[in-house]
Amino acid sequence: MKTTENILIVDLEATCWENRPPRGQESEIIEIGVCIMNAKTGKISKNEGILIKPQYSKVSPFCTELTTITQNMLDHEGIMLDDAFDILRAEYDSEELTWASYGNYDLNMLQNQARRFYTDYPMSDDHINVKTLFGEIHPTIRKSVGMNRALGELGMTLEGTHHRGVDDAKNIAKILHWCLQKSR
Repeated sequence: MKTTENILIVDLEATCWENRPPRGQESEIIEIGVCIMNAKTGKISKNEGILIKPQYSKVSPFCTELTTITQNMLDHEGIMLDDAFDILRAEYDSEELTWASYGNYDLNMLQNQARRFYTDYPMSDDHINVKTLFGEIHPTIRKSVGMNRALGELGMTLEGTHHRGVDDAKNIAKILHWCLQKSR
């Protein structure tokens, strides 16, 4: 596992529905939660949630209930996906830093959305799947568990709103820092 001095933590939120998407709609990124974590100290900096206007879908009531993100928020505060990718490159050094997410969903979604919208993939090739790493390192958990359960196993509480990228990125950073300390 290659790590840089600082690690970019990413947590995505996407349009979602209780059942299947309505005809013509598809799951799209609506928030990129990010923070930078110092690999040695675990100190978190530059934490934000970048809201993104979906192009082919609308935020469902189910999605709002899960994430607290509304269509109105995205209409007024959201930016285009390629602009969000530009922010990751310019302000977070995303093409240079090792980056991490909880599971592979974020990795796959970023790759798929870059292809879907014909924009350059903004991340480095050095990705840490914190969910897998936690399962490998934790002494009693030997399988994949959700982020909230992982925090609980470590005696940590979830800070902020679960399923808001801006908050989950910080929570993932806490789990990753524990993993890095344990694997030294």
